[in-house]
Amino acid sequence: MGAKPGQSRKSGQQRLALLLFGALFVLLFAGYAIANGLGQPSVPAGDVAIVQEVPEEIGSVSEAEFKRALLQQAAQAKLKGTPKPGDDKYEELKTAALGELLDTIWIQGEAEELGIAVTPKQIATELAQIKKTNFKTAAAYQEFLKTSRFTKADVLARVKLQLLSTQIQEAIAKQAPPATEAEISDYYETNKDTQYTTPESRDVRVVVNKDKAKVEEAKAALEKDSSPESWKKVAKKYSEDPTTSAKGGLQPGLTEELLASQEELKSAVFETATGVIGGPVEVEGKFFVIEVEKLNPAKIKGLAEVSAEIKGQLTEQVAQLVFSDFVAEYQSKWQSRTFCAEDYVIERCANYVGSGHPASAPPGCYEADPKGGLPKACPAPVAQVAPAVPGSVNLLKPQGERLPQRPRPEGLKEAVENALPEGIPGAAGAPPPTGAPTGE
Repeated sequence: MGAKPGQSRKSGQQRLALLLFGALFVLLFAGYAIANGLGQPSVPAGDVAIVQEVPEEIGSVSEAEFKRALLQQAAQAKLKGTPKPGDDKYEELKTAALGELLDTIWIQGEAEELGIAVTPKQIATELAQIKKTNFKTAAAYQEFLKTSRFTKADVLARVKLQLLSTQIQEAIAKQAPPATEAEISDYYETNKDTQYTTPESRDVRVVVNKDKAKVEEAKAALEKDSSPESWKKVAKKYSEDPTTSAKGGLQPGLTEELLASQEELKSAVFETATGVIGGPVEVEGKFFVIEVEKLNPAKIKGLAEVSAEIKGQLTEQVAQLVFSDFVAEYQSKWQSRTFCAEDYVIERCANYVGSGHPASAPPGCYEADPKGGLPKACPAPVAQVAPAVPGSVNLLKPQGERLPQRPRPEGLKEAVENALPEGIPGAAGAPPPTGAPTGE
């Protein structure tokens, strides 16, 4: 007996509901799978990593390639053999080896997207220059190949990679807009006093001696005759400062900044009239006789004189910022396209799941009751600021060369000391005041 019309409609609605529920379930499951990595592409047997959206011939890293790269890393670390999986050193070398192999794919993939290529002739020319610069003989180059475990093909690939990396950086840098006239003018006005002004200075003749009586004898002689010839004789006879005594006591270009820590000497130099013999002035156990020979007024370079220089500086700074932004996006893009086999996952793989802790930190630093007690050292809660040195960021070193911030430039104190006469406190020697492989 056939079904009643009402029953038929009801059954059809139930089947439709089940179909819709099934479709919804599939969509939900797919979303869950993607969120939890179940939808990630699998790495084929025999490979350790794959990279998507690149030419097929360069899109994978084989186990054989990885083993060779690992061997090269061990040779570079001067290890007798390759560490076993699970060893801390193995993990370190694994990360470095796989990272270099991924760089090979990423950079070639980026170059292709940007339409950048290098020719065999360019590679050969670059290689010849590298050999000439780094290897004195052909035998030295062959020894490099032997100790580094590099083949000629390995080196050619590295040279190609370096050329591509350089051309990519140049192409991105060209995208930086040149500095405008307004920006150049603003920079000049802001930095005119510090960068484009030579401060007032004085050329001074001095006699330095810790014996006050000898300094007074020198002064008496100079008051009778203060000619350059007389200064040569007097300075040679009485001055204990070898730097200036051989030059008639002459110390050119003394500024108030250079003498800032010797107030008595600064006052004598900058308050004594030209041609007047001043002193003796005592500065921390030494006595000085001085004569200001010449006044050098402050000089300011005009905007027109330095405009081209400023434009180059500003354009270079913008180019570095543009390239740094590009590198950050580059890292993110290529990491999202990279998938590694289970035993080879590193931070550069899209399927990497980290703990959120620094990779170099011992696990015990973050355990409530670490086995064996607390580690000897753990990372500081706040990392020290270490900005990249300008111009050091590239595709092979996306973090650049990083140095900790310092309270003052290294070498500043020495530079000031070396600008002062040896006899002046604060001068050098004076007692402190009381206050990619490069081969084929």
